Amino acid sequence: MPDTLPKTDPRRLRRLALVGAAGFALILATGAAARFMSGKDLAAASQDAGVVTVSVVRPTAGEDGALVLPGRLQAWNQAPVYARTDGYLRRWYVDIGQPVKAGQVLAEIDAPEVDQQLVAARAALATASAQRDLAAVGAARWKRLVSENAVSQQEADEKQGDLAAREAMRNEAAANVRRLESLAAFKRIVAPFDGVVTSRDTDLGALISAGGGAPSPLFTVSDTRRLRLYVSVPQSMAASIRPGMTASFATPDQPGQSFQARLVRAADAVDAQSGAMLVQLEVDNAAGLLKPGAYAQVSLDLGKGGLAQAAPATLRVPANTLLFRKEGTAIAVVDNNGKVHIRKVTIAKDHGSELELAGGLAANEWVVSSPPDAIADGDSVRAIQPKPAQNKTAQAVGGAGARG
Repeated sequence: MPDTLPKTDPRRLRRLALVGAAGFALILATGAAARFMSGKDLAAASQDAGVVTVSVVRPTAGEDGALVLPGRLQAWNQAPVYARTDGYLRRWYVDIGQPVKAGQVLAEIDAPEVDQQLVAARAALATASAQRDLAAVGAARWKRLVSENAVSQQEADEKQGDLAAREAMRNEAAANVRRLESLAAFKRIVAPFDGVVTSRDTDLGALISAGGGAPSPLFTVSDTRRLRLYVSVPQSMAASIRPGMTASFATPDQPGQSFQARLVRAADAVDAQSGAMLVQLEVDNAAGLLKPGAYAQVSLDLGKGGLAQAAPATLRVPANTLLFRKEGTAIAVVDNNGKVHIRKVTIAKDHGSELELAGGLAANEWVVSSPPDAIADGDSVRAIQPKPAQNKTAQAVGGAGARG
């Protein structure tokens, strides 16, 4: 039977084998590359997920040369007026808000017991005076008789001693009369100085007890022509305070108006509880617009008043940027590489929602807003800048690139 199968070319077989091997290698390489890229993307995604995203803000300029603090107005002179004698209130002549002059009668007290004691004391004084006069006559007579040897020296000395005792008794009775007259004079309650009645805590028929354990004042008189303005200055600014400084302040009851004050005294001591130094300013209140006891927002001008130097420049940041660490107050700053730096800062002024920092921060730095408690120095973060007014898309700074 003839051989009908064609003969195979060995070179052709080799070419086919090479093509198949190359295709298989290509398939293997493609799979390995796909797996490598997937692993790389997974690692990048994992690393990206581990980076904390934070919001950052720029600090703004503080109030250079001025220190704004709360203060409290008080009357230049203020006196609670108490009763000095017991009795019942017969009549009162002034009420709150009325101006009074020094020595003006504010009220009268009915004190019958004091009146009767005064009558008895005057009668006792008259008796003591009569006895003293009689003793003086006897002593003079015995002195003359002893010179005539009609009586003994002992008897004359006894009469002279009796005169001295009667004199002392008369003086005692006179002193008691003066005491009761003073108590009787206290039945009239008078103003201690020119001012305004700021309180009245009595009424007709009220029982007045001057000897009680904790008596309450019947009236309060305040001199409001001048006022004292008390302000507590933080210790960090205490060295800049000097007498003669000027200040402006405003009160809630006089909106839109600014008043002037002059610093006259400083305590020169820092209160251990508040960490502040108390200063006193003088306010001219001749117009009567300001009220004692009122709250005031005081702006101390640290750049004037003969100071050696003005207050240091400050930067203002939101209050939620503050970190409380064992080392003290601090903030978190993010650099251009997305790295966190913890900065210790000093608070110069507290405005409630914002703080002014006296140091530890530059004006061109980014501060982390509401930083996580676990944030630490050297951490990598993705910092989100605030949205500009002309661009609603937020930009990210740092190594992570820009993100909306």
